[in-house]
Amino acid sequence: MTLAVSYASGVSDKPLLGSTIGEFFNYAVKHYSDREAIVSIHQQVRLTYWQLAERVDILAKAFIQADFKKGDRIGIWSPNNVEWLITQYATAKAGLILVTINPAYRSHELAYVLKQSGCKGLVLQNKFKSSNYEQMLCELCPELRKVSPGKLVSKEFELLTTMISTTESLIPGIYSWDEFNHLGNESSDQLLVSRLEDQDMDDPINIQYTSGTTGFPKGATLSHHNILNNGYFVAETMNFDESDRLVVPVPLYHCFGMVMANLGCLTHGACAIYPSEAFEPEAVLNAVQKEKATALYGVPTMFIAELALPNFSEYDLKTLRTGIMAGAPCPVDTMNQVNEKMNMTEVEIAYGMTETSPVSFQTRVDSPFEKRVSTVGSVHPHVEVKIINPDTNKLCSVGEMGELCTRGYSVMLGYWENPEATSLAIDDCGWMHTGDTAVMDEDGYVNIVGRIKDMVVRGGENIYPREIEEYLMTHVNIEDVQVTGVPDEKYGEEIVAWVRLSGESHLSEKDIIDFCRGKIAHYKVPRYIRFCNEFPMTVTGKVQKYKMREISTKELNLEEQKTA
Repeated sequence: MTLAVSYASGVSDKPLLGSTIGEFFNYAVKHYSDREAIVSIHQQVRLTYWQLAERVDILAKAFIQADFKKGDRIGIWSPNNVEWLITQYATAKAGLILVTINPAYRSHELAYVLKQSGCKGLVLQNKFKSSNYEQMLCELCPELRKVSPGKLVSKEFELLTTMISTTESLIPGIYSWDEFNHLGNESSDQLLVSRLEDQDMDDPINIQYTSGTTGFPKGATLSHHNILNNGYFVAETMNFDESDRLVVPVPLYHCFGMVMANLGCLTHGACAIYPSEAFEPEAVLNAVQKEKATALYGVPTMFIAELALPNFSEYDLKTLRTGIMAGAPCPVDTMNQVNEKMNMTEVEIAYGMTETSPVSFQTRVDSPFEKRVSTVGSVHPHVEVKIINPDTNKLCSVGEMGELCTRGYSVMLGYWENPEATSLAIDDCGWMHTGDTAVMDEDGYVNIVGRIKDMVVRGGENIYPREIEEYLMTHVNIEDVQVTGVPDEKYGEEIVAWVRLSGESHLSEKDIIDFCRGKIAHYKVPRYIRFCNEFPMTVTGKVQKYKMREISTKELNLEEQKTA
């Protein structure tokens, strides 16, 4: 059947899963007990589903023993490691809401997330690259240097009591990993069973912070039902089974890592492989070869970096079959190389957003090649999508551009403690308005044309300019600033800040970039600075960011990238 209007619903002979993550975890352990569940190469850790379950249950019982109640929020601020995965499943079994925090966040951003979500606990890695997490945490909570673990009392963070290191800690108020896990021996198995039975599949279980229209990160609140099913159907669409071995270089704090990878593997008895704490192209290829991986995930920039390695041809990638490229538009040439040089003949493109758990569209193995390299695929199972005229809210005809909307099991419960933002994003009929401009063809394949909102997507990171603008406005010599994206060959987009200085002030580009470094996440630091006396404006006084992008692109001699 050919389409006349831009609406599609995903049919499937596979029903939605009607369980909590904890219940499904127990099912997976029973059915795949001796199969490998996780391999962390940089930690030299290898666990079967049964061994993983032992560690998960101990940690879950430790949370219960430490007086964490159902619905309490606990943050995790760490790069990829086994402890991250264990925490993900332990919090789910204990009914705690896991607040996933970007490892690139600095103290200012961490403080906002801890306060807005009302975290009672925080799991953190002591250090990572140039980030000393414990030092930043102690800047926010100096009381940690004087109290016993689990006994924090902070005027600034009223609900926060318990910090847990993923390794060992010398800070008196932070539990070492083994020390906290020991509490699990003091709690009974029956208490954990009771906690599991007290949960419902529609309970919130995860908060992920994403930039929004207010300029401040908003906590997309996701349920067991949201993310368990999305992980399942992403992997199901890739024809996953228990023999698959997936290399995961994407960060776990994103849906890409914790949902599409971790839960995708769990729901199929497959094995997740972490090549390194953070993305390192050679570590990825080494993991594929060493572990005989069948699948690989990544944003396009990751695949580009892997293909560009001088010794790329030395790696044996013949076991690869499939994988997903998502998070940013994929250059056609990159897709061709991944097909041919990496043996990923069944690689798929996926599209979605955090608020939809995340995937709404995915290409299929049997999609025509031109569709696989020029669209984000067709609608996901059990999901509805439509494209509307943003001015009239009426359905667009096939081939007509409009705003993409999504409805179904995958739509978030809402933004945490932010009903106003929730009502702006999800309409009375349950449609999530993505803010993306899209067009659907007569076969139901969709191409993402651009964004109605002016969010910048840099290497898979969603960046809302308002956050950067508000920070730069704290500089005494800056009168006004406007931030937008410009095309970039490596990251898809880079950030340019148009700066208007106050009075007779003088600042260099370096001054402004130095002002940002160490204070906001590295990927939010503008790549380009443009000093100006005025901004392109409409007759009604609104800044025209699309004109800023056009002018900057031309001045910087950049070109819009041709993408799939």
